[in-house]
Amino acid sequence: MEWLDSTLRFFSLVDANVRWVVFGSILLGGAAGGLGCFAYLQKRSLLGDALAHAALPGVALAFLLMGRKDFLALLIGASITGWLGALAINYIIKESKIKLDAALGIVLTVFFGLGIVILTHIQKSGSGAQSGLDKFLFGQAAAMGRDDVVILGIVALTMLVVVSLGFGRFKLISFDAAFGRSLGMNVGLLQFALTTMIVFAVTIGLQAVGVVLMAAMLITPAAAARQWTDKLHLMVILASVFGILSGLFGAYISFLAPRFPTGPWMVIVVTALFAFSMLFAPNRGVISYIRQHYANRRKMTREHVLKVLFKAGQDGKLWKKYYPFDQIKRMWSFTQRELQSALRTLQSQGMVEKSGSMYRLSDSGITEGARVTRLHRLWEVYLSRYLELPEDHVHRDAEDMEHIITPEMEARLEELLDHPEYDPHRQEIPYIGREKNQ
Repeated sequence: MEWLDSTLRFFSLVDANVRWVVFGSILLGGAAGGLGCFAYLQKRSLLGDALAHAALPGVALAFLLMGRKDFLALLIGASITGWLGALAINYIIKESKIKLDAALGIVLTVFFGLGIVILTHIQKSGSGAQSGLDKFLFGQAAAMGRDDVVILGIVALTMLVVVSLGFGRFKLISFDAAFGRSLGMNVGLLQFALTTMIVFAVTIGLQAVGVVLMAAMLITPAAAARQWTDKLHLMVILASVFGILSGLFGAYISFLAPRFPTGPWMVIVVTALFAFSMLFAPNRGVISYIRQHYANRRKMTREHVLKVLFKAGQDGKLWKKYYPFDQIKRMWSFTQRELQSALRTLQSQGMVEKSGSMYRLSDSGITEGARVTRLHRLWEVYLSRYLELPEDHVHRDAEDMEHIITPEMEARLEELLDHPEYDPHRQEIPYIGREKNQ
């Protein structure tokens, strides 16, 4: 059980190198994930990618100046050029007609190209100290030591404090910066602070994840968290948790398979979390969407059954008449399966009564059938009167709308249309179950 021994050794953190890699990856994932929410909500998801690439020449220039790989110096150099990249993006957007995505692309390619040129120069200079500098492209978390983690911790803690203190203001400018200005907020300063923290988040992640993959650690946790909640504070917490999990399990997998670096595994883990969120999140997930889609279809079928039975008995008010299954099926071209399912549910709800193989509406079924028919015909009147659609063009649209009109909308329609008695086809609008002039 070699893998079990390795697992126990990893999670016990007895190995100093493992300990620093785990702490560094967790700090990076948590900080980048939380901050990425603000960039994601401002629709600036590629900002992290551009800033990560803009940081590369800073790393190379800092090495040239120091003559050695001093992590703090490399961090400062990366922060400076990352910030210059952010300024360049804002300048291009403000002073030209170039849009955000094009500005991000320009800054990304120019700074990354400059960084590659300087790195190539360093590699050809023959300096022995430059060994491993190219790891900043894809990251090398295993190279992190105690001092690196201390710096990561200070930067992450500073960002946590700043975000906590200004959370309300950051929240406001993320959703409606114009409203913030109208309240007298210094939106420019807040945006400056937010961009600065994103630059720092990107910078501290370069050694672990690298320039190329850092954008994934900034945006993917936020995108995954967005699937689970509509509240920003929960989204930030969830994104940080996803980032922390990706850091922890990315380091764990890399520990079990040392030939594969930690950074790419972190990205794979957070991508798996995103895929899981996309599939299983309760309100926005694909599974939830499919379940809701079929629930709506079944509801529409049941309402169609009630409507056709009500319309069949409307002449002479013969709603208590029984109809055989096959006749009901032909009334709307129902499939065998969906009609059986709809009738079973309506029976259990007490809206349809069965006698042998015959069905009819109950009293509550008559009321509900009248409601669906009324909504359909009211909407036809609205389309005909206000949008001036011809009579033969209103039916299809009303078929869709009758299922989503709320009681409030129904009352508003009746008031707006002055409680009409007939639809455009001269069919009576039933007010059964609802007083006409209510």
